[in-house]
Amino acid sequence: MNQPIASPTLDTLFKRTLARQPETLALVDPLNKQRITGQTRKRLTYAQADRAISALAAHFIESGLPANSVIAVQLPNTVEFALTVLAAHRAGLVVAPMPLLWRQAELTSALNRTAARAIVTSGKVDGVAYSDLAMNAAAEAFSIRHVCGFGTDLPEGMASLDQAILRDSPTSRPVIQDGRKAALITFDVTSEGLRPVPRAHFSLIAGGLAISLESDVKQGATVMSAFAPMSFAGLCSSLVIWLLTGGSLVLHHPFDDEVLETQLNDHACDTLVAPAPLALRLDEVGLTERMPTLRTVIGLWRAPEQVGTSPSWTSQRAGFTDVYLFGEAGLFGARRIAEDGAAAQIKPGPHGAPRAVPSSSIAGEILVTPKGTLGLRGPMVPVAAYAPPPPPSDTLIASQPRDYVDTEYAARVDRATGVLHVTAPPSGVMAVGGYRFLAQDLQEWSRRLGQGSLLTALPDRLSGHRLAGRAPDSARARDALTELGLNPLMVEAFRDRSSPGSS
Repeated sequence: MNQPIASPTLDTLFKRTLARQPETLALVDPLNKQRITGQTRKRLTYAQADRAISALAAHFIESGLPANSVIAVQLPNTVEFALTVLAAHRAGLVVAPMPLLWRQAELTSALNRTAARAIVTSGKVDGVAYSDLAMNAAAEAFSIRHVCGFGTDLPEGMASLDQAILRDSPTSRPVIQDGRKAALITFDVTSEGLRPVPRAHFSLIAGGLAISLESDVKQGATVMSAFAPMSFAGLCSSLVIWLLTGGSLVLHHPFDDEVLETQLNDHACDTLVAPAPLALRLDEVGLTERMPTLRTVIGLWRAPEQVGTSPSWTSQRAGFTDVYLFGEAGLFGARRIAEDGAAAQIKPGPHGAPRAVPSSSIAGEILVTPKGTLGLRGPMVPVAAYAPPPPPSDTLIASQPRDYVDTEYAARVDRATGVLHVTAPPSGVMAVGGYRFLAQDLQEWSRRLGQGSLLTALPDRLSGHRLAGRAPDSARARDALTELGLNPLMVEAFRDRSSPGSS
C-alpha cells in the first residue's frame, strides 16, 4: 500500500529551487544595512544561502535544542531573518517571531507563554541594543537556555551566529518534512489580551498562495519586501511568496522612499510588497512611474476598515492588490480591476484565485457572524487558537466546536448589492502600525505615571492610530516608561513638542 505524500514544508520549497538553480540570486540585504545593524550587506545565491542555513541549523542542534522546541526570533528585515527561520525549520524547531517594537515587558511575557528554549536577535537595530533587551528578557524567562545574536559587540554569554555561519559543521538530524508539522507561533492581541497563535507549514503556504495567486506574481519573480516580517502576514507576503515563486527576495528595512526607489531599480524588481497606505502614497507622488520594471504592487492593510475609502490606484504600469489583514487570524486579497483604480468589491463566500473558477478557491471563505462581525475559515485560519472557552456547565458534554474564527472586526453586507463592508476594528484594541495593544493598557500606564498624566490614542490615516501623551514632566514620564520596559511608541508619546522641528 502506497504511503500518502506529505505536504511540503518551507524548507522543502527552498530545496526544490536549490536543486533547479543553485547559482540564482536568492536573497539581497537592504541597501542601508550598514546603518541599520552595523553589518555588511549580503547578496546570496541559493547555494550560498543553503550553506548558511545548514551551518545555523547545526549550531542550533549542537546547542542542545530538542526537536519541536520553540526558538524566539527578534530581527530586522534582513537576510539573517530568512536564514534563521529556514535553519530553525531544518533543525526541526518552531519559530516564534517577536516584533521589533516589543521591548522587555512584552518580550518576557511572550517567551514565558511559549516556553521558548532559545532567542535569536541582533546586536543593534537603528541604534537600539536589542542584544541587551534579549539578555534581560531571557533572565526572566526560565525556559530560555540559549541566547544568540548577529552583529558585533554582543554581550558576554551571547553566542555569535556570524561565527556559526562560517563553520562548516556536518551536524544534522533527521527531520520529517511534513507540512502538517508546527512551524510558527505568532502573537495576536484580542479583547482578551495577548494570544499565541500556532500554525503549521501548510497554513503559511496557504496564506502565501492566497496573496501570490490573487496578485498574479510570476514564477521567478524578483520581489521587494518593505513590510516587517515578524507576523503571519509579513512572513506570507515575503518569505513564503519568495519560496513559492523560486525567484529573488530583495529586503527593505521600512521605510525610506529614496532607498526603496534605488533598490527597486538596481535589482529590476517586478513585485513590491509594502503597507498599503504607503504604497498608495508612492503612487500619488508618481514614484511608481519611475520604476520601469515594476508590474505588481501588493498593499497590506493592517486597518482593513480603511480600504473602502482609500485613494484610487492611478499607475498604468503596475497593478495593485489590496490584502486585508485581520490580526493573526488570517487574510484575503483582492486585485483592483476597475478602470478608476478603486478597491474591488468584496462579497461573502469562498475567495481565492483565479476568481473566474469558483471551485479553485484556495484562501478560504468570508462570512458575517451572527454578532455582525467578520469571520474567516479555511486552510490558513488557526481555528483552535481562537476557539472560545467552553461555557460553564455541570455536564460533561462538550460545547459545539466552531469551524471559523471570529476576527471581531465589525462588518455588514449591503442588502442591495450584496457587497461586504468592514466597518470598524475590534472593540478595545488599538493599533499603531503593526503594534496592537488593549485600550485599557493605556489607562493602566497613565495611572502609573501619576496625577495629571494622560496617554491616549488618536486616529491616524497611515497607521490606524497615533499616540499622544501629556504629563507635568515629560522627560520624567519618558524615563519611567522606559524603565517599565514599554514600547518606544509609548515613550515618544511624551516627546517635547515645543522644540523646533517637533511635530
